[in-house]
Amino acid sequence: MNINYTVAALMFPAIPLLMTVYNNRFHTLSALIRKIHDEFIFEKHIPAQWEKQFSNLHKRIKIAKYTMMFAALGFFFNMVTVFALYLDNLYVAKMIFVSCCTSVLISIVFFIVEIHISTRALNLHMSDMDFKR
Repeated sequence: MNINYTVAALMFPAIPLLMTVYNNRFHTLSALIRKIHDEFIFEKHIPAQWEKQFSNLHKRIKIAKYTMMFAALGFFFNMVTVFALYLDNLYVAKMIFVSCCTSVLISIVFFIVEIHISTRALNLHMSDMDFKR
């Protein structure tokens, strides 16, 4: 495969867009945690399923951290790829671009896992309702 600036440029709009999506999910997650914390501290309101919810929230925070970290690494590797192309070092550019793509793929896998955990948390939250599906 021949790599040039165009190939590296394909990742530039994608990675920041992914990072924005990840950041929005993290912001929503942090707002939820703050809300639950306030309910617990100020209202002493402790629903029965909170222990499982806390476990899910803890997992989601951890996964969100890795999701954003790998996306940032992908962006970093993409920048280094452009720099290697600038220095006319095609072999290094190819290897670093592979690292860029791998980092972004790992980030997406973590994002999918986080969505799965989030869905389980919503099902757990609805478990106290007696509606038939």
